[in-house]
Amino acid sequence: MPIRALICDCDGVLIDSEAVAAGVLVRELETRWPGVAAAPVVMPLLGLRIERVLSGAGAALGRSLTPADIDAIRTVAEANAREAPLFPGVLAALEAVALTKACASNSYTAVVREVLARNGLTRFFGERVYCADMVAKPKPAPDVYLAAAQGMSLAPAACLVVEDSVAGVSAARAAGMTVLGFVGGTHVGGDAHAHELREAGAIEIFDDMTTLPARVAQRINQAQARSY
Repeated sequence: MPIRALICDCDGVLIDSEAVAAGVLVRELETRWPGVAAAPVVMPLLGLRIERVLSGAGAALGRSLTPADIDAIRTVAEANAREAPLFPGVLAALEAVALTKACASNSYTAVVREVLARNGLTRFFGERVYCADMVAKPKPAPDVYLAAAQGMSLAPAACLVVEDSVAGVSAARAAGMTVLGFVGGTHVGGDAHAHELREAGAIEIFDDMTTLPARVAQRINQAQARSY
């Protein structure tokens, strides 16, 4: 099926925010749980909803947080992540890709829309913003990607996705989409993450957003060749 849309995650794909959010989560947890090393349990959970990262870290460390703690930590993490910079080359790359574009995020809709507007990205995505608070289940469930395809009146197979997390890649693949794995974020350490994205179903791994248009064009051409 021809590729007709490009769907991008927000955090870790458009803006370099995952390391910022991770730093906040680690700091906040270690403040509440003195003597605990939170980074080793937080980092593997990035890409999940913040609430799930916090509950997963607590379960791994044998600790717990109150609902008020979770809300407070999420608020601080989101406030800091809003100020994260765009990845170099993102604006030019999106300009060069002549496909309908959507954003599919595990964050809250209001936060994502604010980030897109602040960084001049709304012109690429318009109203095609699909977030975890709009669907029944967040990533790694496919709901947000299925919602994006439905919102654009496209079959999932017509959508090409850019994701930076295992949860995101798993969600897009479960929705029936082709996924490019992006590993250019400052939160990514070494080759292990690239391997994990491939294992989750990413068809290709890259770390430079300036190469995205050429990679998208290659996938479009391959899809067209298969249709003949």
